[in-house]
Amino acid sequence: MPEPLENYALIGDCRSAALVGRTGSIDWLCMPRFDSASLFARILGDETHGHWSLNPVGAGECTSRQYEEDTFILITRWVTESGEVEVIDSMPHGDGAADVARRVVGISGEVVMEEVLRIRFDYADAMPWVRQTGTEEEPELVAIAGPDAVIVRGPHFQSIDHAHRAEFTVREGETVDTVLTWFPSHKTPYPPLDLDQQLADTRAWWQRWARACREPGAYDAEVRRSLLVLRALTHETTGGIVAAPTTSLPEDMGGSRNWDYRYVWLRDAALTLEALMLHGYEREAHEWRDWLLRAIAGDPEDVQIMYGLSGERNLHEREVPSLPGYRGSAPVRIGNGAYTQFQGDIFGEVMIALEDARDLGVAEDGFSWSLQVALLEHISQNLDREDNGIWEIRGPHQRFTHSRAMIWAAFDRGITAVHTHGLRGPVERWELVRAQLGDEIERLGFDSERGHYVQHYGTTEVDASLLQLAQIGYVAYDDPRMLGTVAEIERTLLRDGLPLRYRTESGVDGLEGNEHPFLTCAFWLVEQYARSGRLDDAVVLMDRLVGLTNDVGLLSEEYDTVNECHMGNTPQALSHLSLVRAADSIAFARQEAVSA
Repeated sequence: MPEPLENYALIGDCRSAALVGRTGSIDWLCMPRFDSASLFARILGDETHGHWSLNPVGAGECTSRQYEEDTFILITRWVTESGEVEVIDSMPHGDGAADVARRVVGISGEVVMEEVLRIRFDYADAMPWVRQTGTEEEPELVAIAGPDAVIVRGPHFQSIDHAHRAEFTVREGETVDTVLTWFPSHKTPYPPLDLDQQLADTRAWWQRWARACREPGAYDAEVRRSLLVLRALTHETTGGIVAAPTTSLPEDMGGSRNWDYRYVWLRDAALTLEALMLHGYEREAHEWRDWLLRAIAGDPEDVQIMYGLSGERNLHEREVPSLPGYRGSAPVRIGNGAYTQFQGDIFGEVMIALEDARDLGVAEDGFSWSLQVALLEHISQNLDREDNGIWEIRGPHQRFTHSRAMIWAAFDRGITAVHTHGLRGPVERWELVRAQLGDEIERLGFDSERGHYVQHYGTTEVDASLLQLAQIGYVAYDDPRMLGTVAEIERTLLRDGLPLRYRTESGVDGLEGNEHPFLTCAFWLVEQYARSGRLDDAVVLMDRLVGLTNDVGLLSEEYDTVNECHMGNTPQALSHLSLVRAADSIAFARQEAVSA
């Protein structure tokens, strides 16, 4: 059985990532890209679905673990009766190959270590052909199935029960290395890497990147780690950021709310652009803007809410019968059918991000602005279109208030670009559309009797996405309409003090089952408190939320307050993005309080 989700740490090389449990088992790994098929998938089943464990014989969870400062080099320590040992896990950065390196270091005494390697390609559907190669002094293990192959260099493994096992003793000052390298099966393996050099280079690369971080002055350590997570989830070659490196980790244990998050959402791209620029990463922000523009280039009618890492458009969703799901939460899905959905809010998020980029000094060019004008013209022709909303509702289409406000924001930023930056466009018509949308939202999206905005037209329900209305400038944080909406969210959506996205029992999403508080929404609530004069409440909630990070600072999508555990795909980019924004808001509110 896989470990609790909060037990997993991330290692990555900015092309792919692995999840390592506290028992020393790598239970999830796709190579060579985040969205490649898995070769270890125990997290979605059991040990027969692929894993790589490395720990003292008979040991359970580790004694302690941590990342090397400002890196994704993971150090896991066991203290046993006979001695102490560390395992240093990494995915070397910049060597051109796809590697996972595991170094065992003897700290004191002597410890007998056990290493079990069970490779299962193609989501545990392909049993590899494995053969021993190399020499007695430098043994190698090569596993091949279809297009995929790996070579494992390290101690001598013995075949046992469709797996391979090695046992060795490590004494104080000794090291034992094992390196797994993926390669296309039709090519020869990559040569052995110099692990000492690769660890040094990888450490230096991460720490050099982290040094550029401009911290907000509030929750700096958490902001720094969150920005590092965003970098780790960014594919270095294409520039696309995955929403999470995992698929089908459940929002509801035993339920079917299991989705593939190894793709690039425009929403995440837009928010990442802002976070990177505000915290000193101008070059990365330029690259992000270019990725975003490439992805949406073409006929505006074809704009999608998400894309593959290289901008792939067809993300066909299918179920994988070879994997039973995390602790029985089926089905496991590959691909994401939501790519076909229409979500009006993405146009606002894209236009907001590109306007922020202009404000922060990213030079506009003709291609970028002409594409933005085309998007606004496309929206103008589809103003009455109902959509699936920010949460990718699979029930009936609605006119979601959040979506309508985001479309309002799209025109607002286009208008600002003309008036402030001197760009050209039919600004008078855009101003008319913006005014019409504002009138519509106040007439149909605001419940004047109850004093709050509503999830969609025709309902009295609220939705945590309404917290973004103040963030985008549609309404002030301290406007009575916003405060009334916050009060209704607190009254109806809080579960043990943390907000749900919406009430699933309302039936709006067309799905069975329930879900847990959504961490992004909780960070949005922190921002709302901080910006509306409730700084003490913001700090109390923020302290609780950062306390929900696991022992190495990672957050999943949701949190089960009853069982006190992480839920959903992990680590989640949007959770970490929202943490950064919430910390910025608290820092801003504190500065305002000092200067008042």
